Amino acid sequence: MKSFNVDCALCPTRTKSVLCHLNAAELTRIDDNKTCIIYKKGQTILHENGHPLGVYSIYDGKLKIVRSGNEGKDQIVRLIKSGDIFGYRALFSNTRYNASAIALEDSRICFIPRDAFLTILHSNSNLSLDLIKLLALELGRAEQTITHIAQKTVKERTAEALLSLKETYGTEKDGATINISLSREDIASLVGTATETVIRLLSVF
Repeated sequence: MKSFNVDCALCPTRTKSVLCHLNAAELTRIDDNKTCIIYKKGQTILHENGHPLGVYSIYDGKLKIVRSGNEGKDQIVRLIKSGDIFGYRALFSNTRYNASAIALEDSRICFIPRDAFLTILHSNSNLSLDLIKLLALELGRAEQTITHIAQKTVKERTAEALLSLKETYGTEKDGATINISLSREDIASLVGTATETVIRLLSVF
């Protein structure tokens, strides 16, 4: 894997991240400790059941968070993009990762070691509050997903997934094509249904 260099103070994605409230000294601490790696499409950034050694911040790119299910079938838990951080839930709970993070396209990721991140977290109340909000939003989305799977049809869930992808990633220059490349298998995993069903519904749509 190749590395790249970026100054945290000049990072264009920091304004979209929970790291936007860091002061100059805190940014310097991260700069002195972080590692920035370029991951190719399909590469795994962190592995399910791995031990959390820090947190990750996406400089650019798109990732899927995936949990292994029955018979080795993967389930996409959520999709993330530039400016997002991940890996913090396991770090806070001192448990192993409950999912893997896989690059959907070539992505540049910064890794912040545990000690450096926690030191900043203890002294920066704004960062702590933003992370609490993130955890609350994730819990809310998880509860919504459970409700939708129980109460909505596969057609409704597929339509909602497409709208959510458009809202998250926007469209390409034509104003119609969603700006993310997902296989039909990935869309089926995101919806929670069979690939054949998604293929049929996409044709209907």
